[in-house]
Amino acid sequence: MPLAPKILGAALNEELTLHTTLCRREAGAFVQAIQSGEDVVVACTQEKRLFSELGEQTQGAVSPIHFVNIRETGGWSKDASKAMPKLAALLAAAHLPEAEPVPTVSYKSAGRLLIIGQLDAAEQAADWLSDALDVTLFVQGAGAQGGTQERRYPVLSGQVKGLTGWLGAFELKWQRNNPIDLDLCTRCNACIAACPEDAIGLDYQVDAARCQSHRVCVKACGVAGAIDFSREPEDMSEQFDLVLDLRSTPAFSQHALPQGYFRWADKDPKTLIQLRGLVGEFEKPKFFLYKQKLCAHSRNAKTGCNACIDVCSASAISSERERQQIKVNPNLCVGCGACTTVCPSGALTYAYPRASEQGVRIKTLLTTYARAGGKQAALLLHSQEAGARQIEDLGRAARLDADTHGVPARVMPLALWHTSSVGLELWLTAIAYGASQVWVLMTDEEAPQYRTAVQAQMDVAQAILHGLGYTGEHFRILEARDARDLAALDTQLQAAPAQCVTRTAGFAVQADKRATLELVLDHLVEHAPQHPEVIALPALGSPLGALAINKETCTLCLSCVSACPASALQDNPQAPQLKFIEKNCVQCGLCVKTCPEQALSLVPQLRLTPQRKEAVVINEMQPYSCVRCGKPFGTLKAIEGMLGKLAGHAMFQGPALERLKMCGDCRVIDIYSSENESRITDL
Repeated sequence: MPLAPKILGAALNEELTLHTTLCRREAGAFVQAIQSGEDVVVACTQEKRLFSELGEQTQGAVSPIHFVNIRETGGWSKDASKAMPKLAALLAAAHLPEAEPVPTVSYKSAGRLLIIGQLDAAEQAADWLSDALDVTLFVQGAGAQGGTQERRYPVLSGQVKGLTGWLGAFELKWQRNNPIDLDLCTRCNACIAACPEDAIGLDYQVDAARCQSHRVCVKACGVAGAIDFSREPEDMSEQFDLVLDLRSTPAFSQHALPQGYFRWADKDPKTLIQLRGLVGEFEKPKFFLYKQKLCAHSRNAKTGCNACIDVCSASAISSERERQQIKVNPNLCVGCGACTTVCPSGALTYAYPRASEQGVRIKTLLTTYARAGGKQAALLLHSQEAGARQIEDLGRAARLDADTHGVPARVMPLALWHTSSVGLELWLTAIAYGASQVWVLMTDEEAPQYRTAVQAQMDVAQAILHGLGYTGEHFRILEARDARDLAALDTQLQAAPAQCVTRTAGFAVQADKRATLELVLDHLVEHAPQHPEVIALPALGSPLGALAINKETCTLCLSCVSACPASALQDNPQAPQLKFIEKNCVQCGLCVKTCPEQALSLVPQLRLTPQRKEAVVINEMQPYSCVRCGKPFGTLKAIEGMLGKLAGHAMFQGPALERLKMCGDCRVIDIYSSENESRITDL
């Protein structure tokens, strides 16, 4: 990889010194740099551990150390000679400060481990872990070998009713319903030998399906008294810090398991190593922020948007309809950010890193790339672990294989905590900042629903750009599970560029999702090749759209106004009117579900005329005036409809029906002034 320090230095506005063996003969230069007090960027990650150790061992080392991989991501590529703009961009982004600290979520584990499974396998796993953890077994059958003669661990048995919780706070609920009490059993095997049906196994529990009630086992148990067929089932509960589940049908089926819970069907020794290290106190960032007032989940006992609940792979989000909100359990949240991506209103936002910090990183990459002479940049978003490994493998393959191209010079990798943590407002912002394309690299880390959600968001973003006349494919999901898929990934990375904006945007990404979306839409529309009045958008995943109203069935009851969480629907205190502001609509559907006449329907679209930001009257009616005082108190259609439905009712004949034509004040006056009304004083 031929590096040009002067070209890179000019793009970064600093003098650069080229090192070729910094991790070996030139390590002294690194030591001097970290003692200078200035930020130090090491443009290689191969010896990250060595440099970190040198930093810890060097006296007076005060400089922050940042690492960036420019070798596999750009240097080991067939067009490495064109990669200077990309390398400058990667170095500039590496200079940026770390994400600001956020509140943390704490876990405490004393190492109390529950192993659930057949007794023989559970005891074997316990033998490997008992020197580091306090093990309790929950037996689900004897297994092929049964238990050992020596009882080395506490053993529970019965019917599992539920397992909930997370690291340091698991709760097991079960029903102890077997005649043999494992606490009293001495494993003398007398009951097994005595049972004529072989209904007692080496898990020392009675198989009720085979037992014929001879009760010879009770006699054989003798003074131990461990067998009692008259004992009533007893509900039990106990707390554990860790769980190792050996069953074929585990307690948790979601993609992202609770921290501290492990399956062990594949007998991978890494699982046991992880378990042994989970004793002590642990912290993780609280990855999300929730603003209930923006949430479109529920209003007036009606459920609207369920996007975050449906997409969460950790089952960390639940509905609290009575409080008109959702609840996110920070202990179960794994920080994927998919909920923030699909949230149409911005009620859920990603906190670590914040959207504004991601915006600065994207803007730094693209502006530095352009300043260094780069053209038609593409962003490749990937995860910090599996995704980064795929890119490194591709770079090494390009180094060794003449047929592998590697990461092209115009493609800039950007590591994310999780690939689903960024959605269409940031993708479109990247296009506004000058990117030609935004690709998301997914591996087997991602839950299936993440792919569906990200693809739906991409379809909406692409529909907007195509509607505005920007040609080409701007967004794509790239998939690579392992090295076998690198050939396909290599081909996809060489895709033709899509059309860029003629002028890059200067706005900053906002903390509010909708605010960022409006800024980027304004910029893309201003510089668009085409300006249609309306762009139709896909129904799935669209946070933008309008409402269609059936004026024949609408009675202007205005129940939709009180249901709208985004103030997209408004009434007019001076006249019977229903107004709609398309810009505010998040397409949650609460108004549609609230409308008693089913007169509303969602229309996913983007209107480009000024009308989108204005309050437009979508329905209005003639007011109905009180027959007594003349004050308008409803709509002509609603009152006439009510009179028609109640005209034949026995309770609404004569004066009672006439009062329905009066305002609230006049009804009270009429009741008290009528000579024919019964009064309590007459009783």
